[in-house]
Amino acid sequence: MKRIGRFAAFGFFLSVVSVQAAPQTPLRDVTHAYKEGVVVNVYSIRTAPGRFDEYMDFVDKIWKSTQEAAKKAGYVEDYKVLKVEPRGENDPDIYLIVYYKNWAALDDSTAKADALAKTVEGSVAAANESTVDRGPMRRILGSWTGQQLDLK
Repeated sequence: MKRIGRFAAFGFFLSVVSVQAAPQTPLRDVTHAYKEGVVVNVYSIRTAPGRFDEYMDFVDKIWKSTQEAAKKAGYVEDYKVLKVEPRGENDPDIYLIVYYKNWAALDDSTAKADALAKTVEGSVAAANESTVDRGPMRRILGSWTGQQLDLK
């Protein structure tokens, strides 16, 4: 019995020594076929029947002004509006796209949005009311955020 205990202790000792003595493999320099690009946020919008032009009026006046203010403040790089043909009644007909320099640009987004709301619509309360007023014009179907990979 003592002999088994000694063998176990010796085995444990050897395993600890061998782990510490194992040569460290240096991290390889890995070359990627891409460079990380801008971060893209895409909102999928479905306008209510007969309300497309009314919603686009909001996009032209308020959303565009907000994006321009965000660009001027350095919060966003660019923005786009894309009209698409919906395949079914639950598919978007508009994508609102915003480009950010990187993931860190999304830090403090609530404070940034509040500052933009005050600049563009006068107050956060007014911006909230504006959001409620747009409710009957459209449905937000969802959004996604991803990063562009620029091929070298």
